[in-house]
Amino acid sequence: MATRTARKSPAGARGGKKRTNHNNGNSARGNGSRGAAKSREAEQQRIRSHPQPPMPRQHQEYPGLESEVHPRPQYKAPLYTGSGKLNGKVAIVTGGDSGIGRAVSVLFAREGADVAILFLPEEQSDAEETREAIEAEGRRALLLPGDVTDPAYCEDCVEQVHKTFGSVDVLVNNAAFQKNQESIEDIEYEQMERTFRTNFFGYFYMTKAALKRMKKGAAIVNTGSITGLEGEKTLLDYSATKGAIHAFTKSLAQNLVEKGIRVNAVAPGPVWTPLNTQSSDDTQHVKEFGQDAGMERPGQPEELAPAYVFLASNITSSYISGLVLPVLGGDAIAG
Repeated sequence: MATRTARKSPAGARGGKKRTNHNNGNSARGNGSRGAAKSREAEQQRIRSHPQPPMPRQHQEYPGLESEVHPRPQYKAPLYTGSGKLNGKVAIVTGGDSGIGRAVSVLFAREGADVAILFLPEEQSDAEETREAIEAEGRRALLLPGDVTDPAYCEDCVEQVHKTFGSVDVLVNNAAFQKNQESIEDIEYEQMERTFRTNFFGYFYMTKAALKRMKKGAAIVNTGSITGLEGEKTLLDYSATKGAIHAFTKSLAQNLVEKGIRVNAVAPGPVWTPLNTQSSDDTQHVKEFGQDAGMERPGQPEELAPAYVFLASNITSSYISGLVLPVLGGDAIAG
């Protein structure tokens, strides 16, 4: 993303006259105070705009589309100003069409990165909206439909990204499948396998493929979950995959430290995404979603995305690897 740099006055160098400011400073301070007040008010307005339960009852079949979620998840982060934290970088975001993945892709672009997003073919319409948002930030977007449960697809995506953009600097493993079940007896073996193949095998496949193209200074950020830290009685298989992701993150960080590649994870609490509207047939679950969080509401994708920027950028986290960062909306966890 192009940025403007303020130029110093050429006075002296080209014989120009130095301008004298006759203002006593009160006006500047006054303008600054008014600007700060507007900024604070804009911040408060954005906070007030985050929807609170009860949420509208709704249900979608997997994988669900963000365009059909009501209210629409907030991903644009209008108060977030980029500062070049990822200038010249190339990022891959799985599940980048919607939810957390979309918000991360947009902020990565705002920070100067070109972004490739991976998504299921059924999510093409969401992916197109994400592409437009990335390009609106002045960066390039690459859309790669397919399924991360297929290792050949993962390897092909990495090679396409490298061929198109010239490098692979950041990998965000984020694609996920979840389905609530009241009892272990209700979990079919097919569901358990699908959950692990998407949530864990997909992370493993993408990481192994990306490492062939990553160099010193690269970063991997995995999406974990509070369920992987504390469990969730109706998400037995999903919680197990998230616990595995946390252990994988810590182990891989140790494995790659000598190569100069950092590995971290974000562990979100409840976040308002299409995943919520398709994971349960009980619309009461959607209606109450997020009300048990400390802030008594689900997080919005734009509130999670800065954590990914922080962990992806060597400007902000060059000495951090092996971290599982909880973002829980006011809840505290032991340890």
